[in-house]
Amino acid sequence: MSRSTSRAHDDVNDDNDRTNDTTGNVGSDVADDAATPDDHERTFAALAPVPGRGFARTWWGRAWLKALEDTALDGQQLKKGRGRAREGAVGAVSVRPGRITAVVQDRDGTAQRSDVLWQPLSEEEWDRFLDMAVDRAGHIAALLDREMPPHLVEDAAGAGVELLPGIGDLEPECGCEAWDHCPHSAALCYQMARLLDQDPFVLLLMRGRGERRLLDELHVRSVARATRVSPRTWSDEEAADETSSVPGVPAAEAFAAGDRLPPLPVPPPLPSAPGQPPALGTEGVAPSGVDADALELLAADAATRALRLLADALSPDHGQQPLEPDLTMRQDAVRLAASAPDPRLSDRLCARLASGTGRQRPELDLAVRAWRYGGAPSLAVLEGEWTPAPEALARAAAALEAAWEDGDRPRLRADSGAPDGGRRPLSDARVQLRYGPDGRWWPYREEHGRWAPAGPAGHDPAAALSDLLSSDLLSEEGTG
Repeated sequence: MSRSTSRAHDDVNDDNDRTNDTTGNVGSDVADDAATPDDHERTFAALAPVPGRGFARTWWGRAWLKALEDTALDGQQLKKGRGRAREGAVGAVSVRPGRITAVVQDRDGTAQRSDVLWQPLSEEEWDRFLDMAVDRAGHIAALLDREMPPHLVEDAAGAGVELLPGIGDLEPECGCEAWDHCPHSAALCYQMARLLDQDPFVLLLMRGRGERRLLDELHVRSVARATRVSPRTWSDEEAADETSSVPGVPAAEAFAAGDRLPPLPVPPPLPSAPGQPPALGTEGVAPSGVDADALELLAADAATRALRLLADALSPDHGQQPLEPDLTMRQDAVRLAASAPDPRLSDRLCARLASGTGRQRPELDLAVRAWRYGGAPSLAVLEGEWTPAPEALARAAAALEAAWEDGDRPRLRADSGAPDGGRRPLSDARVQLRYGPDGRWWPYREEHGRWAPAGPAGHDPAAALSDLLSSDLLSEEGTG
Protein backbone atom coordinates (compact mmCIF):
# COMPACT_ATOMS: atom_id res chain seq x y z
CA MET A 1 0.00 0.00 0.00
CA SER A 2 1.44 3.39 -0.96
CA ARG A 3 2.01 6.16 1.58
CA SER A 4 -0.48 8.45 -0.16
CA THR A 5 -3.20 5.80 -0.23
CA SER A 6 -2.73 5.02 3.46
CA ARG A 7 -2.92 8.65 4.46
CA ALA A 8 -5.91 9.40 2.28
CA HIS A 9 -8.22 6.73 3.63
CA ASP A 10 -8.90 8.58 6.90
CA ASP A 11 -8.74 12.19 5.76
CA VAL A 12 -12.50 12.58 5.29
CA ASN A 13 -13.24 11.57 8.87
CA ASP A 14 -10.30 13.40 10.36
CA ASP A 15 -10.34 16.84 8.74
CA ASN A 16 -12.30 18.41 11.57
CA ASP A 17 -9.79 17.48 14.28
CA ARG A 18 -6.43 17.72 12.49
CA THR A 19 -5.39 20.88 14.28
CA ASN A 20 -1.80 21.65 15.21
CA ASP A 21 -2.23 20.82 18.88
CA THR A 22 1.08 21.79 20.43
CA THR A 23 -0.07 22.47 23.95
CA GLY A 24 2.15 19.68 25.26
CA ASN A 25 -0.27 18.50 27.90
CA VAL A 26 1.72 15.32 28.48
CA GLY A 27 0.42 14.87 32.00
CA SER A 28 -3.21 15.02 30.87
CA ASP A 29 -5.57 13.43 33.37
CA VAL A 30 -7.59 11.57 30.74
CA ALA A 31 -9.45 8.59 32.15
CA ASP A 32 -7.72 5.37 31.12
CA ASP A 33 -9.64 3.45 28.46
CA ALA A 34 -12.64 5.79 28.31
CA ALA A 35 -14.62 4.40 25.37
CA THR A 36 -17.12 6.45 23.44
CA PRO A 37 -20.72 5.19 23.37
CA ASP A 38 -20.29 3.66 19.91
CA ASP A 39 -17.14 1.74 20.94
CA HIS A 40 -15.34 3.46 18.06
CA GLU A 41 -12.51 5.15 19.97
CA ARG A 42 -10.52 4.52 23.16
CA THR A 43 -8.28 6.96 24.97
CA PHE A 44 -5.47 5.89 27.30
CA ALA A 45 -3.88 8.20 29.83
CA ALA A 46 -0.17 8.97 29.60
CA LEU A 47 1.94 6.12 30.98
CA ALA A 48 4.68 6.46 33.56
CA PRO A 49 8.33 6.61 32.45
CA VAL A 50 10.10 3.27 31.96
CA PRO A 51 13.87 3.81 32.35
CA GLY A 52 16.01 0.85 31.35
CA ARG A 53 13.09 -1.34 30.30
CA GLY A 54 11.94 -2.86 27.03
CA PHE A 55 8.71 -1.64 25.49
CA ALA A 56 7.13 -4.92 24.40
CA ARG A 57 6.74 -8.01 26.54
CA THR A 58 4.31 -9.93 24.34
CA TRP A 59 5.16 -11.40 20.97
CA TRP A 60 2.46 -9.36 19.24
CA GLY A 61 3.77 -6.15 20.81
CA ARG A 62 7.22 -7.02 19.46
CA ALA A 63 5.72 -7.69 16.02
CA TRP A 64 4.30 -4.16 16.11
CA LEU A 65 7.73 -2.70 16.89
CA LYS A 66 9.39 -4.85 14.23
CA ALA A 67 7.08 -3.32 11.61
CA LEU A 68 8.18 0.14 12.79
CA GLU A 69 11.89 -0.66 12.95
CA ASP A 70 11.96 -2.46 9.60
CA THR A 71 10.23 0.49 7.91
CA ALA A 72 12.03 3.52 9.33
CA LEU A 73 14.99 4.73 7.30
CA ASP A 74 16.83 6.56 10.09
CA GLY A 75 17.76 4.50 13.14
CA GLN A 76 18.80 7.61 15.04
CA GLN A 77 15.24 8.93 14.85
CA LEU A 78 13.97 5.67 16.36
CA LYS A 79 16.56 5.87 19.13
CA LYS A 80 15.44 9.41 19.98
CA GLY A 81 11.82 8.24 19.93
CA ARG A 82 12.60 5.39 22.35
CA GLY A 83 14.22 7.90 24.66
CA ARG A 84 11.20 10.24 24.48
CA ALA A 85 8.82 7.37 25.23
CA ARG A 86 11.05 6.03 28.02
CA GLU A 87 11.05 9.45 29.69
CA GLY A 88 7.23 9.68 29.66
CA ALA A 89 6.99 12.39 27.01
CA VAL A 90 4.02 10.79 25.22
CA GLY A 91 0.67 12.17 26.28
CA ALA A 92 -2.73 10.48 26.24
CA VAL A 93 -3.02 8.06 23.31
CA SER A 94 -6.24 7.99 21.27
CA VAL A 95 -6.90 4.79 19.31
CA ARG A 96 -9.54 4.45 16.60
CA PRO A 97 -9.89 2.50 13.35
CA GLY A 98 -6.93 3.23 11.12
CA ARG A 99 -5.23 5.79 13.39
CA ILE A 100 -3.52 6.41 16.73
CA THR A 101 -2.86 9.95 17.97
CA ALA A 102 -0.91 11.57 20.80
CA VAL A 103 0.93 14.78 21.70
CA VAL A 104 4.67 14.18 22.19
CA GLN A 105 6.75 16.70 24.13
CA ASP A 106 10.32 17.57 23.18
CA ARG A 107 13.03 18.20 25.74
CA ASP A 108 12.95 21.93 25.01
CA GLY A 109 9.30 22.10 26.12
CA THR A 110 7.72 22.24 22.66
CA ALA A 111 5.26 19.58 21.61
CA GLN A 112 3.90 18.09 18.42
CA ARG A 113 0.75 16.18 17.60
CA SER A 114 1.77 12.90 15.99
CA ASP A 115 -0.38 10.29 14.23
CA VAL A 116 0.36 6.79 12.95
CA LEU A 117 -1.98 5.34 10.32
CA TRP A 118 -2.69 1.71 9.47
CA GLN A 119 -5.29 0.60 6.93
CA PRO A 120 -8.32 -1.04 8.65
CA LEU A 121 -9.58 -4.42 7.49
CA SER A 122 -12.36 -4.45 4.90
CA GLU A 123 -15.84 -5.78 5.71
CA GLU A 124 -15.04 -8.91 3.72
CA GLU A 125 -11.85 -9.48 5.71
CA TRP A 126 -13.72 -9.03 8.99
CA ASP A 127 -16.32 -11.59 7.85
CA ARG A 128 -13.58 -14.11 7.16
CA PHE A 129 -11.90 -13.42 10.50
CA LEU A 130 -15.15 -13.77 12.46
CA ASP A 131 -16.06 -17.03 10.72
CA MET A 132 -12.61 -18.38 11.49
CA ALA A 133 -12.77 -17.33 15.16
CA VAL A 134 -16.22 -18.90 15.65
CA ASP A 135 -14.91 -22.18 14.20
CA ARG A 136 -12.28 -22.34 16.96
CA ALA A 137 -13.65 -21.66 20.43
CA GLY A 138 -10.12 -21.41 21.84
CA HIS A 139 -9.50 -18.23 19.86
CA ILE A 140 -12.42 -16.43 21.52
CA ALA A 141 -11.32 -17.64 24.96
CA ALA A 142 -7.78 -16.37 24.31
CA LEU A 143 -9.01 -12.91 23.33
CA LEU A 144 -11.17 -12.71 26.45
CA ASP A 145 -8.04 -13.53 28.47
CA ARG A 146 -6.29 -10.62 26.73
CA GLU A 147 -4.06 -13.02 24.81
CA MET A 148 -3.28 -13.30 21.10
CA PRO A 149 -1.72 -16.76 20.63
CA PRO A 150 0.37 -17.36 17.50
CA HIS A 151 -2.07 -19.93 16.12
CA LEU A 152 -4.86 -17.30 16.13
CA VAL A 153 -2.75 -15.05 13.92
CA GLU A 154 -1.72 -18.02 11.76
CA ASP A 155 -5.33 -19.16 11.31
CA ALA A 156 -6.37 -15.61 10.45
CA ALA A 157 -3.60 -15.44 7.84
CA GLY A 158 -4.85 -18.76 6.46
CA ALA A 159 -8.23 -17.06 6.01
CA GLY A 160 -6.56 -14.19 4.14
CA VAL A 161 -6.55 -11.73 7.06
CA GLU A 162 -3.32 -10.15 8.33
CA LEU A 163 -3.81 -9.06 11.95
CA LEU A 164 -0.29 -7.74 12.55
CA PRO A 165 1.46 -4.95 10.65
CA GLY A 166 4.22 -5.58 8.15
CA ILE A 167 6.91 -3.47 6.52
CA GLY A 168 5.48 -0.15 5.34
CA ASP A 169 2.08 -0.61 7.00
CA LEU A 170 2.60 1.98 9.77
CA GLU A 171 2.41 5.42 8.13
CA PRO A 172 3.52 8.50 10.14
CA GLU A 173 1.92 11.96 10.16
CA CYS A 174 3.41 14.56 12.46
CA GLY A 175 3.14 18.27 13.10
CA CYS A 176 6.92 18.55 12.65
CA GLU A 177 6.25 17.73 8.96
CA ALA A 178 8.84 14.95 8.75
CA TRP A 179 8.11 12.66 5.81
CA ASP A 180 9.55 9.55 7.51
CA HIS A 181 9.19 8.30 11.09
CA CYS A 182 10.43 11.10 13.33
CA PRO A 183 11.15 10.93 17.08
CA HIS A 184 7.52 11.92 17.77
CA SER A 185 5.86 9.15 15.71
CA ALA A 186 8.49 6.65 16.90
CA ALA A 187 7.77 7.53 20.54
CA LEU A 188 4.05 7.05 19.87
CA CYS A 189 4.69 3.61 18.37
CA TYR A 190 6.83 2.53 21.32
CA GLN A 191 4.10 3.69 23.70
CA MET A 192 1.52 1.81 21.63
CA ALA A 193 3.53 -1.39 22.12
CA ARG A 194 3.01 -1.07 25.89
CA LEU A 195 -0.73 -0.69 25.37
CA LEU A 196 -0.82 -3.75 23.11
CA ASP A 197 0.91 -5.79 25.81
CA GLN A 198 -1.98 -5.01 28.14
CA ASP A 199 -4.83 -5.58 25.70
CA PRO A 200 -4.74 -7.02 22.15
CA PHE A 201 -8.23 -5.58 21.55
CA VAL A 202 -6.41 -2.25 21.06
CA LEU A 203 -4.82 -3.76 17.95
CA LEU A 204 -8.18 -5.02 16.69
CA LEU A 205 -9.74 -1.58 17.26
CA MET A 206 -7.10 -0.04 15.03
CA ARG A 207 -7.98 -2.71 12.46
CA GLY A 208 -11.61 -1.54 12.55
CA ARG A 209 -13.57 -3.26 15.35
CA GLY A 210 -14.06 -2.17 18.96
CA GLU A 211 -14.14 -4.81 21.68
CA ARG A 212 -17.89 -4.62 22.36
CA ARG A 213 -18.87 -4.77 18.71
CA LEU A 214 -16.43 -7.61 18.01
CA LEU A 215 -17.69 -9.72 20.91
CA ASP A 216 -21.32 -9.04 19.95
CA GLU A 217 -20.68 -10.21 16.39
CA LEU A 218 -18.88 -13.33 17.62
CA HIS A 219 -21.80 -14.09 19.95
CA VAL A 220 -24.37 -13.71 17.16
CA ARG A 221 -22.42 -16.03 14.87
CA SER A 222 -21.86 -18.58 17.62
CA VAL A 223 -25.57 -18.72 18.44
CA ALA A 224 -26.48 -19.01 14.77
CA ARG A 225 -24.06 -21.89 14.32
CA ALA A 226 -25.23 -23.69 17.44
CA THR A 227 -28.90 -23.55 16.37
CA ARG A 228 -28.39 -25.07 12.95
CA VAL A 229 -30.40 -28.21 12.26
CA SER A 230 -28.28 -31.29 12.90
CA PRO A 231 -27.85 -33.78 10.05
CA ARG A 232 -30.55 -36.49 10.17
CA THR A 233 -29.65 -40.05 11.16
CA TRP A 234 -31.23 -42.61 8.82
CA SER A 235 -32.36 -46.09 9.78
CA ASP A 236 -31.83 -48.95 7.31
CA GLU A 237 -35.53 -48.94 6.38
CA GLU A 238 -35.60 -45.17 5.81
CA ALA A 239 -32.42 -45.35 3.76
CA ALA A 240 -34.00 -47.93 1.47
CA ASP A 241 -37.13 -45.80 0.92
CA GLU A 242 -35.68 -42.30 1.00
CA THR A 243 -32.31 -42.52 -0.73
CA SER A 244 -33.31 -39.73 -3.07
CA SER A 245 -33.62 -37.37 -0.06
CA VAL A 246 -30.13 -38.02 1.30
CA PRO A 247 -27.88 -34.97 0.70
CA GLY A 248 -25.40 -35.65 -2.05
CA VAL A 249 -24.98 -35.96 -5.82
CA PRO A 250 -26.67 -38.92 -7.60
CA ALA A 251 -24.09 -41.03 -9.41
CA ALA A 252 -26.03 -40.97 -12.71
CA GLU A 253 -26.19 -37.17 -12.64
CA ALA A 254 -22.51 -36.86 -11.86
CA PHE A 255 -21.56 -39.30 -14.65
CA ALA A 256 -23.76 -37.54 -17.21
CA ALA A 257 -22.36 -34.12 -16.32
CA GLY A 258 -18.86 -35.01 -17.47
CA ASP A 259 -16.61 -32.06 -16.75
CA ARG A 260 -19.58 -29.93 -15.59
CA LEU A 261 -20.08 -31.48 -12.18
CA PRO A 262 -22.75 -29.99 -9.93
CA PRO A 263 -21.54 -28.38 -6.72
CA LEU A 264 -20.92 -30.65 -3.77
CA PRO A 265 -23.20 -30.24 -0.73
CA VAL A 266 -22.08 -27.93 2.06
CA PRO A 267 -20.15 -29.97 4.65
CA PRO A 268 -21.56 -30.18 8.17
CA PRO A 269 -20.14 -27.90 10.88
CA LEU A 270 -16.83 -28.91 12.41
CA PRO A 271 -17.00 -30.67 15.78
CA SER A 272 -16.24 -28.38 18.69
CA ALA A 273 -13.71 -30.85 20.11
CA PRO A 274 -11.90 -33.99 18.96
CA GLY A 275 -13.54 -37.33 19.63
CA GLN A 276 -12.64 -39.26 22.74
CA PRO A 277 -10.86 -42.61 22.28
CA PRO A 278 -12.25 -45.71 24.00
CA ALA A 279 -10.90 -46.58 27.43
CA LEU A 280 -8.59 -49.54 26.89
CA GLY A 281 -7.39 -50.03 30.42
CA THR A 282 -10.41 -52.08 31.56
CA GLU A 283 -10.03 -55.80 31.91
CA GLY A 284 -10.54 -57.78 28.75
CA VAL A 285 -10.48 -54.75 26.39
CA ALA A 286 -6.80 -54.22 25.60
CA PRO A 287 -5.21 -57.02 23.55
CA SER A 288 -2.53 -59.06 25.25
CA GLY A 289 0.91 -57.43 25.04
CA VAL A 290 -0.45 -53.97 24.13
CA ASP A 291 0.31 -50.98 26.36
CA ALA A 292 -3.21 -49.62 26.89
CA ASP A 293 -2.03 -46.24 28.20
CA ALA A 294 0.26 -45.68 25.23
CA LEU A 295 -2.45 -46.71 22.77
CA GLU A 296 -4.96 -44.32 24.38
CA LEU A 297 -2.40 -41.51 24.15
CA LEU A 298 -1.78 -42.16 20.45
CA ALA A 299 -5.52 -42.38 19.71
CA ALA A 300 -6.23 -39.08 21.47
CA ASP A 301 -3.34 -37.41 19.63
CA ALA A 302 -4.59 -38.75 16.28
CA ALA A 303 -8.10 -37.40 16.94
CA THR A 304 -6.75 -33.96 17.83
CA ARG A 305 -4.55 -33.78 14.74
CA ALA A 306 -7.35 -35.07 12.50
CA LEU A 307 -9.68 -32.30 13.67
CA ARG A 308 -6.99 -29.68 13.02
CA LEU A 309 -6.30 -31.06 9.53
CA LEU A 310 -10.02 -31.08 8.73
CA ALA A 311 -10.39 -27.49 9.92
CA ASP A 312 -7.43 -26.43 7.78
CA ALA A 313 -8.83 -28.28 4.76
CA LEU A 314 -12.18 -26.49 5.06
CA SER A 315 -10.65 -23.03 5.55
CA PRO A 316 -10.64 -20.54 2.64
CA ASP A 317 -7.62 -20.72 0.32
CA HIS A 318 -6.38 -23.86 2.01
CA GLY A 319 -4.67 -24.86 -1.22
CA GLN A 320 -2.25 -21.95 -0.89
CA GLN A 321 -1.22 -22.78 2.66
CA PRO A 322 2.31 -24.24 3.00
CA LEU A 323 2.60 -27.84 4.10
CA GLU A 324 3.90 -28.46 7.58
CA PRO A 325 7.40 -30.00 7.49
CA ASP A 326 7.71 -33.64 8.46
CA LEU A 327 9.05 -34.20 11.97
CA THR A 328 11.83 -36.60 12.87
CA MET A 329 11.19 -39.29 15.45
CA ARG A 330 13.02 -37.27 18.09
CA GLN A 331 10.97 -34.16 17.30
CA ASP A 332 7.64 -36.01 17.20
CA ALA A 333 8.28 -37.65 20.55
CA VAL A 334 8.74 -34.23 22.11
CA ARG A 335 5.64 -32.90 20.33
CA LEU A 336 3.62 -35.81 21.66
CA ALA A 337 4.85 -35.31 25.21
CA ALA A 338 4.25 -31.54 25.02
CA SER A 339 0.74 -31.66 23.56
CA ALA A 340 -0.76 -34.58 25.45
CA PRO A 341 -3.16 -33.85 28.33
CA ASP A 342 -1.40 -34.41 31.64
CA PRO A 343 -3.65 -37.28 32.87
CA ARG A 344 -2.73 -39.36 29.81
CA LEU A 345 1.04 -38.89 30.16
CA SER A 346 2.30 -40.93 33.08
CA ASP A 347 5.89 -41.01 34.29
CA ARG A 348 6.23 -44.43 32.70
CA LEU A 349 5.22 -43.13 29.27
CA CYS A 350 7.57 -40.17 29.63
CA ALA A 351 10.39 -42.56 30.44
CA ARG A 352 9.54 -44.60 27.30
CA LEU A 353 9.57 -41.49 25.11
CA ALA A 354 12.88 -40.38 26.61
CA SER A 355 14.66 -43.71 26.20
CA GLY A 356 13.19 -44.28 22.75
CA THR A 357 14.79 -41.05 21.51
CA GLY A 358 18.12 -41.40 23.29
CA ARG A 359 17.42 -38.83 26.00
CA GLN A 360 17.58 -38.85 29.76
CA ARG A 361 14.33 -37.90 31.50
CA PRO A 362 15.58 -34.39 32.51
CA GLU A 363 16.58 -33.80 28.88
CA LEU A 364 13.07 -34.70 27.72
CA ASP A 365 11.56 -32.33 30.28
CA LEU A 366 13.70 -29.47 28.92
CA ALA A 367 12.80 -30.44 25.36
CA VAL A 368 9.08 -30.38 26.23
CA ARG A 369 9.45 -26.92 27.76
CA ALA A 370 11.26 -25.70 24.64
CA TRP A 371 8.54 -27.15 22.37
CA ARG A 372 5.78 -25.40 24.29
CA TYR A 373 7.59 -22.09 23.82
CA GLY A 374 8.05 -22.40 20.05
CA GLY A 375 7.73 -25.87 18.52
CA ALA A 376 10.43 -27.34 16.30
CA PRO A 377 12.44 -24.06 15.94
CA SER A 378 12.68 -23.76 19.72
CA LEU A 379 13.74 -27.42 20.04
CA ALA A 380 16.46 -26.87 17.42
CA VAL A 381 17.87 -23.99 19.47
CA LEU A 382 17.96 -26.18 22.60
CA GLU A 383 19.51 -29.29 21.06
CA GLY A 384 21.16 -28.10 17.83
CA GLU A 385 24.70 -26.92 17.23
CA TRP A 386 25.41 -24.04 14.86
CA THR A 387 27.30 -20.77 14.69
CA PRO A 388 25.46 -17.56 13.75
CA ALA A 389 26.85 -15.14 11.19
CA PRO A 390 29.04 -12.35 12.65
CA GLU A 391 26.76 -9.68 11.19
CA ALA A 392 23.80 -11.08 13.17
CA LEU A 393 25.76 -10.73 16.41
CA ALA A 394 26.89 -7.24 15.38
CA ARG A 395 23.28 -6.13 14.80
CA ALA A 396 22.30 -7.56 18.17
CA ALA A 397 25.15 -5.76 19.90
CA ALA A 398 24.02 -2.47 18.36
CA ALA A 399 20.41 -3.04 19.41
CA LEU A 400 21.47 -3.87 22.98
CA GLU A 401 23.74 -0.82 23.06
CA ALA A 402 20.89 1.47 22.04
CA ALA A 403 18.25 0.02 24.36
CA TRP A 404 19.69 1.19 27.70
CA GLU A 405 21.00 4.44 29.03
CA ASP A 406 24.70 4.34 29.82
CA GLY A 407 24.25 3.87 33.55
CA ASP A 408 21.64 1.14 33.22
CA ARG A 409 23.22 -0.89 30.42
CA PRO A 410 24.01 -4.51 31.45
CA ARG A 411 27.48 -5.85 30.81
CA LEU A 412 27.56 -8.35 27.98
CA ARG A 413 29.99 -10.93 26.67
CA ALA A 414 29.59 -13.21 23.66
CA ASP A 415 30.15 -16.93 24.14
CA SER A 416 31.24 -18.41 20.81
CA GLY A 417 31.87 -21.93 22.02
CA ALA A 418 31.03 -24.61 19.47
CA PRO A 419 27.57 -25.79 20.49
CA ASP A 420 26.82 -22.46 22.05
CA GLY A 421 27.73 -20.21 19.14
CA GLY A 422 24.20 -18.83 19.19
CA ARG A 423 24.37 -17.83 22.85
CA ARG A 424 24.95 -14.37 24.20
CA PRO A 425 25.09 -14.65 28.03
CA LEU A 426 25.40 -11.92 30.61
CA SER A 427 28.65 -11.87 32.52
CA ASP A 428 26.97 -10.84 35.80
CA ALA A 429 23.70 -12.82 35.67
CA ARG A 430 22.70 -16.43 35.15
CA VAL A 431 20.68 -15.68 32.05
CA GLN A 432 21.39 -16.14 28.38
CA LEU A 433 20.11 -15.31 24.90
CA ARG A 434 20.49 -17.78 22.04
CA TYR A 435 20.25 -16.74 18.41
CA GLY A 436 18.31 -19.34 16.46
CA PRO A 437 18.52 -20.35 12.79
CA ASP A 438 15.11 -18.66 12.35
CA GLY A 439 16.62 -15.24 13.13
CA ARG A 440 14.99 -14.87 16.56
CA TRP A 441 16.46 -14.58 20.06
CA TRP A 442 15.49 -17.23 22.61
CA PRO A 443 15.81 -16.55 26.37
CA TYR A 444 17.47 -19.10 28.66
CA ARG A 445 18.08 -19.32 32.39
CA GLU A 446 20.50 -21.51 34.33
CA GLU A 447 18.62 -24.07 36.46
CA HIS A 448 20.32 -26.77 38.50
CA GLY A 449 23.53 -26.56 36.51
CA ARG A 450 22.04 -26.60 33.01
CA TRP A 451 20.55 -24.03 30.64
CA ALA A 452 16.75 -24.16 30.42
CA PRO A 453 14.34 -22.38 28.02
CA ALA A 454 12.80 -19.38 29.79
CA GLY A 455 10.22 -17.99 27.34
CA PRO A 456 9.15 -17.47 23.74
CA ALA A 457 11.48 -15.94 21.18
CA GLY A 458 11.57 -12.39 19.88
CA HIS A 459 13.23 -10.57 17.01
CA ASP A 460 14.45 -7.75 19.29
CA PRO A 461 17.30 -8.97 21.55
CA ALA A 462 16.97 -5.91 23.79
CA ALA A 463 13.30 -6.59 24.56
CA ALA A 464 13.96 -10.31 25.08
CA LEU A 465 16.84 -9.54 27.44
CA SER A 466 14.80 -6.97 29.37
CA ASP A 467 11.97 -9.46 29.88
CA LEU A 468 14.43 -12.13 30.95
CA LEU A 469 16.15 -9.89 33.48
CA SER A 470 12.80 -8.67 34.85
CA SER A 471 11.46 -12.19 35.32
CA ASP A 472 14.74 -13.32 36.86
CA LEU A 473 14.61 -10.44 39.35
CA LEU A 474 11.00 -11.23 40.26
CA SER A 475 11.93 -14.89 40.75
CA GLU A 476 14.75 -13.93 43.13
CA GLU A 477 12.44 -11.60 45.07
CA GLY A 478 9.81 -14.33 45.35
CA THR A 479 12.30 -16.78 46.86
CA GLY A 480 14.01 -14.25 49.10
